[in-house]
Order: sequence, then C-alpha cells, then structure tokens
Amino acid sequence: MSSISTRKKDHIDLTLSESSQYKRPTGFQLYQLKHNALPECGLEDISFRSHLLGSEFEFPLFISSMTGGHGEATNLNAEIATFCEHFNIPFGVGSQRVMLEDSTHEKSFSIVRKKAPNAFIAANIGGAQLIGGMPSNRLLSMISSIQANAVIVHLNPLQELIQPEGDTQFDGVLKGIEQLVNESSVPLIVKETGAGIDAAVAKRLLNVGVKVIDVAGVGGTSWSRVEAARITSRPDTDKVGSTLTRTYELEMQERFNEWGNSTVYCLKSLQELAWEREFEIIASGGIRNAQDMIKARCLGAHFVAVAQPVVRVLKEEGLTGLEKWFNLWRKEATMIMTLLGVREWRLLSEEHITPHSS
Repeated sequence: MSSISTRKKDHIDLTLSESSQYKRPTGFQLYQLKHNALPECGLEDISFRSHLLGSEFEFPLFISSMTGGHGEATNLNAEIATFCEHFNIPFGVGSQRVMLEDSTHEKSFSIVRKKAPNAFIAANIGGAQLIGGMPSNRLLSMISSIQANAVIVHLNPLQELIQPEGDTQFDGVLKGIEQLVNESSVPLIVKETGAGIDAAVAKRLLNVGVKVIDVAGVGGTSWSRVEAARITSRPDTDKVGSTLTRTYELEMQERFNEWGNSTVYCLKSLQELAWEREFEIIASGGIRNAQDMIKARCLGAHFVAVAQPVVRVLKEEGLTGLEKWFNLWRKEATMIMTLLGVREWRLLSEEHITPHSS
C-alpha cells in the first residue's frame, strides 16, 4: 500500500491524462444559448459580480480542491494562491487528511494563506474521515493552518471503493457532517468528486445545516479511472490471481468508470429544491469553457468550479499561462453575455437557453 503523500502525487499526475476523464458528457451539449440580435449592451457593460457565503467576487469561478500533501503540491498551491489573490477568486485546497496524520505536510497547505492573505480559502476533509466525529484539535488545526473561510467536505464513495487503500464503510458520514456543522467556526460546503449530488442527497445535507452544495457531476475527471490506472500500474507481484480472475478484475473496474450522475442532471434535480430551501449551488464536473459556465448559471448554479484545467495549465505553462487562460475564459464569458443581451451574471436564467437543435 502506498503512503497518502505518494497517493496524492499519483492522483495529480494521473488526472492530467485524457484517459482519466469521463467519456460520458456533462449534459451541457443538450442546450444552446439563445442569440440576441439586439443585445442593447456592450462588453464594457457586463458584470460578473457574484456572492458566495456572504463574500463578494468579481468573477464566479472557484478553483476546486485537488492539491496538497506532497512536495510538488507546495509549489502548485503557492501559484494557485497567488493567482487567486490577484483576481479575487475563491480556492479550495486538497484533502488535509495527510496533514492531520503527518504534520510535516502542513507547509504544502499553509503556504496558501501566506501567498493569499486576503483570498477566500476553503479547508478540505473527506466525509469518511468524519465517521465517529472529528476531534476538536484536528478541526482547529485544519482551519487555523490556512485561516480558512469555509470547510469543504468531499464525498467520494466511488473512489474509495475502487481505491486499494480506500475506506469501505460510509455509515455515519451524514452524522459526522452534522457534528462538523455544529462545531466548525466557519460554514460548510459539501461536494462530490465527480459522481454527482442530486436533490435527494442535497436535501439530507441541507437538513443538517450545510450551506453550499457543489454538485460535481459526471463529465470531468473520473476518479474510478484514476484509481484503476493506479491499480494497473502496480508491480506484477501485487496482481494476485489467475489470468482469468485478473481479467475479470479489470473488467469489473471498467464497469465503474462511467458511474454517476451527470452535472446537468444534478443541476436540474436541484432546481425544484432551490424553490423550497435557501442555499447556494456550485456547478462542477467537466466544466471546461465559458459556455459551460454560462449554461450552468442558466440552470441554477450560483458559482462554477474547475480543478483539472487549472492544474494542467500550471504544470505546462506556469503562473503566466494560468493568467492568460483565465483572461481568455473571462473574455469569452463577456462576449457570450453580450450576445445574450444580459448585463449581469445574477440575471441569467433558463430564459437564455433552449434545448439544442440542429
């Protein structure tokens, strides 16, 4: 079994490969944005001002949780934090479990606050680690190490079940989340890791006091594929069993590669719940361009989140490349809003999309 630190580095490396991505689409391709030939506004009139958990941002893009807990992550987190500070973009660090179990990894997380003293930064812990409750000293350490503005709890039962080192017991996760809500000094965001949160699950989370749901649906990184790739790269000595049973094992893993609820299905599922409850929705899971972002808002999202594209650009082109990528994304989004004739992000709605036609 690999250490958590090694596993985190493997995850980063594997998610950058196209083979780690879902083949199933997000669902955004089913919709097209309505062109407005008389927009009555220009690029300079467009405002993306938005709010999340009471904080105001100039652009509704959240850099989602992925990095932390190994040597290379320190530099990645430092660069992401620098970027987020400059553009006033919220940022969630990767799972802090490794830091809680080995304090030598704390620097890979604490660096973000040093580089981004004013940014909105969220701590992160897995739902399975909350079973039985989180000790108060661990909660304090997790929040204080980055002076967190919120705590993200990530739900990843699919990944855990595929992962050789993964947890296989999930009874008590909801109770652990409820305890964390009551004991945390900052609000909670709950997200999936790519298999999606629908209204049934969201309602249970809202009932225990969660304030923000990140749907994180199918369409982006498939953590089943990531874990399967780790398994197939193991030394032959770890591959126990006959050729026949080994073949079945690989085929079984493949049957879970496309498991989950699409991002659009999750957003539409939460629409009715949003009429009943007051909460905020983050759309993530395969959002790869500004058109996806605008469509997500039309389907009810207050914010959108991305992770893999950010890490990929940073690894290949550095911080300068990330800034160029963001400016292009923002330019495209501004052009789309102009072509829709919508001056403000908050005014986007289902009126501005239609089922796709040829």
